[in-house]
Amino acid sequence: MTRIVKKIALIAVTYLAGSALATNEGSTLSRFETIRAMKKVFARSEQAHRSSMAAITQRLTSPDDALAALKQNNQTTSALLQVADLAVANHRATRARGGLRRKPKKLSGLSGARHMLNNMIFESSSKYDGEIAKCTEFYSKQCGLMQIARGEIAASNYLAANARMSILSSQGSISRCEENIPTKKLELKEHNQKCRHEVGKMNTRLKIILGDIAVMTMILKMTECSKKNLMQIGMMKCKDRCTKNSFISFKHESVRKQFAQLQSSSAHELTHEVMSDLFDGVGDLENLEFVADPVVPNKTTLSTIPMPRTEVASNPCNDPNMGAPSSATKRAAKCTIAKSPQCPKLQERFLLVQAGIQDEKDDLMEEVRKTEDSCQETKDTLETQIMNDEATLGNAQTKLAAATEDEATAGESARQTSKSFNGMNSDLVRTMKTCNTNYINFETELCALKKIRGELYKMAGKSAVKLFFVDCEVAKWESEECSRECGGGTQKLVRGVIAHPNRGAKCLPLEAVRSCNLNPCSVDCKLHQWSGWSKCSAECGGGVEQRLRDVKRAMRFGGKPCGATSETKACNAQACEKDCTLGSWTKWSDCSKDCDGGTQKRERFIKEVALGEGDCASKWDPERLEYKHCNTRRCMLPDKVKVLPCKRKLDVVLLMDGSGSLKKEGWKAVVAATRNFISAFSSKHSHVKMSVILFSGPKNFANIGACVGNSKKPLSAEKCGIKTVTHFTDDMKKVDDLVKGLDYPKGGTLTSMALATAKAELSLGRKSAQSVVVVLTDGRPYSTRKTLAASTQLRKTARLIWVAITTHAPLAFLKSCATRRWQENIVVVKTFEQLKTADPINQLIANMCPAPHVLPAYMLAPP
Repeated sequence: MTRIVKKIALIAVTYLAGSALATNEGSTLSRFETIRAMKKVFARSEQAHRSSMAAITQRLTSPDDALAALKQNNQTTSALLQVADLAVANHRATRARGGLRRKPKKLSGLSGARHMLNNMIFESSSKYDGEIAKCTEFYSKQCGLMQIARGEIAASNYLAANARMSILSSQGSISRCEENIPTKKLELKEHNQKCRHEVGKMNTRLKIILGDIAVMTMILKMTECSKKNLMQIGMMKCKDRCTKNSFISFKHESVRKQFAQLQSSSAHELTHEVMSDLFDGVGDLENLEFVADPVVPNKTTLSTIPMPRTEVASNPCNDPNMGAPSSATKRAAKCTIAKSPQCPKLQERFLLVQAGIQDEKDDLMEEVRKTEDSCQETKDTLETQIMNDEATLGNAQTKLAAATEDEATAGESARQTSKSFNGMNSDLVRTMKTCNTNYINFETELCALKKIRGELYKMAGKSAVKLFFVDCEVAKWESEECSRECGGGTQKLVRGVIAHPNRGAKCLPLEAVRSCNLNPCSVDCKLHQWSGWSKCSAECGGGVEQRLRDVKRAMRFGGKPCGATSETKACNAQACEKDCTLGSWTKWSDCSKDCDGGTQKRERFIKEVALGEGDCASKWDPERLEYKHCNTRRCMLPDKVKVLPCKRKLDVVLLMDGSGSLKKEGWKAVVAATRNFISAFSSKHSHVKMSVILFSGPKNFANIGACVGNSKKPLSAEKCGIKTVTHFTDDMKKVDDLVKGLDYPKGGTLTSMALATAKAELSLGRKSAQSVVVVLTDGRPYSTRKTLAASTQLRKTARLIWVAITTHAPLAFLKSCATRRWQENIVVVKTFEQLKTADPINQLIANMCPAPHVLPAYMLAPP
């Protein structure tokens, strides 16, 4: 008996301990496992009941033992004591007589005792059956509650772990932001200081240039070519003995003082560059009177020996004007006298100086604007990065606080639930012990009553057949389907009768209702939405981005588990430094010219772009573009042919320079070259249409601003020196007559305005014809900046070819204006005499009219 009780208690304790320590997923009992456990611990299986009853019966060897057991359990009444005393006395007498039993005097008394004992056995069996039902019901409910507690603990632990992950992520973001924000703020401060310094320097320089423009405006007004403004001026080209630098000076005091006020180095360089050609071959100084026609100048001979001067030995270069044309410098300088140029020519040079300074002002203003834009862009980028980092920091701090609170809440919830679980576990163990004790007591009572009833049966003897009895025996409970699959339901229990009673104890109830499926229903995990992707951990070379999502509801009781709460993806996988990859060379193109030396080209295109800070050659780099010479034989002409004919379908716009720097000799050469150029298209087989535009500039300085400035009342193109001689026409004789009758305008050089006019003229051309613009010019344009901008726009719709006349033409500048490749789009003519010949025009036609199928064989000769 004792071993069986200990074994049952050990099974229960082991089960409860295992249940308390198991995790939520591992310890969730299915409905069948719960029923099996209840039967094992509380239901007192038939085998355990029989074993216990047999053990108790062996212990109760006599009615005395049975009576003592009933008295011990306080299950005695006066009637039971009388029956028990009768059974005990009979048992003692039988033992005294050697086992011979005495017949009872009254069998009716035994029948009443049997009936009483049957009732007591029925009551004990009912109580025993009720105790089993009560204990199994408690066990089922208590285990369900404990299972819920285990699920809550596991869910709290999961929430705490998820909160811990958010805490670590937030702490990492906070650490990065706290490191990045001060660094970027310092970078922003240094950037702002650098930008203020650079823009300040440029604005200071701009003020100087604006002052120089005002000075040049005053000089232009003083030297304006009009009969009312007569001025004697002398020009000198001087060389400083200390700095060895040459400069231009003027004899007229007012002009000299104005030039002395020029502060920028660019103004002095422009003056020297523009005026220096006036001194070529000049050895004495002559005065200039600003009238329409030049007057005979007075010649003055200068001493070749400089004025005595004491030099400072420690620092011979201590001129406070740094070589500028001051009075002391002029006295100590060696000067060369210039001849007197005509007023329009000198006025043009002054205009070029002013235009050069104006270009520098425009370039500097553009540079200031670009610098300010670049600084603002960088500033905005840094401020945006700082703002984003601060927002990230704030979000991370908020998330850290929330995650910390969630972790604390989950931990406290787990602690409280664990405390409740321990209490329920203690109640279950205590109740289990009580149930086991009650089981044993009821079984002892049943055994004692049956033992006494058996002794009474023995007293009846063999003749008392009518006193034979059989107790009712019922089958095991059969359960119907539970009303709910989880969360607690009810089910009906039924059992049948194995043996009906025969003067024994009647049958116990055959129907009952009990709770079932008290295990909690499964709860699926529920997650919040994904957060945004974090910043890539590396700008190149491969990094990762991460995003998180919090758990809104943890999985419980075997529900659907949570999915991933963090995701990472690769980012910026490109190499940090990788140069672009170029493809193979293309085939060589056709030769650009039929004779006189053309070129063929081949190219390489980008196969894979550069990554990161990798390098890649531009499309004009020799690594991607190669040229080679072809058709180097010179163009041969028969005696009767002066100019190469051009039979391609072209729309040609010719711009003729009529500036004052040409002089009459240069103008005649330009006209002669233009007529030779026209003759190239005079053939009846020609498909060329031609337009001629004559350009110079206004003769009055006051009109310069109205032509190229931001004047509210701009002048017409004709008043600005832009004259359209003829629009597109194929009547070359008419064009030749118009050019032959042109007058020399003697103005400035508004090349930019002429290019804009040519672009407008091209809108009248043919869609099927190639557009070509040819510019004949001898000198520096009024504004190099505006000319370059106009050339860039014109090159988008036409081929732009320059004929640079004389060595004073700005060849380096024209190379940047001409269509690529400049070697085939610039014709250099060194003298006006050379311009009058057909050679430059033949070179020009060879460049712009490659047509092998047109040129006859006799025009091609070996090199």
